[in-house]
Amino acid sequence: MRKLLLTFILSLFGVFSFAQIEGKWKTIDDETKQAKSIVEIYKKGDQYYGKVSQLLIKPANPNCVDCKDDRKNKPILGMEIIRGLKKDGDEFTGGTITDPKTGKTYKCTIKKDGDNLNVRGYLGFSLLGRTQTWHKVN
Repeated sequence: MRKLLLTFILSLFGVFSFAQIEGKWKTIDDETKQAKSIVEIYKKGDQYYGKVSQLLIKPANPNCVDCKDDRKNKPILGMEIIRGLKKDGDEFTGGTITDPKTGKTYKCTIKKDGDNLNVRGYLGFSLLGRTQTWHKVN
């Protein structure tokens, strides 16, 4: 009985720790493979959002000149780039991610893998997109 209870408690702990995406994450530039920024993911209600809390590489333009929505010409630093994700099993999905470099907004899915996040941005179907690995910042 004691082993069963311990197994249950440990599996419950595993579920809670696995599902945690809130916190600060280091993004990596696809082309240069260098750390680009720190994104802070937080929860509002039952949805998750992420904002650029630190720039590690100075962008060509500090504002999102190519953004098409309310972020147009707004500073990249402090910009909310992830909006409206919801937890769905072991994934966070149903929201969007905006690339401030291009101003393009994509559908987004995030899945935690240890101390990393696999962040997938895509158009239409999940097959047409790309995945970045973001690293936990302690």
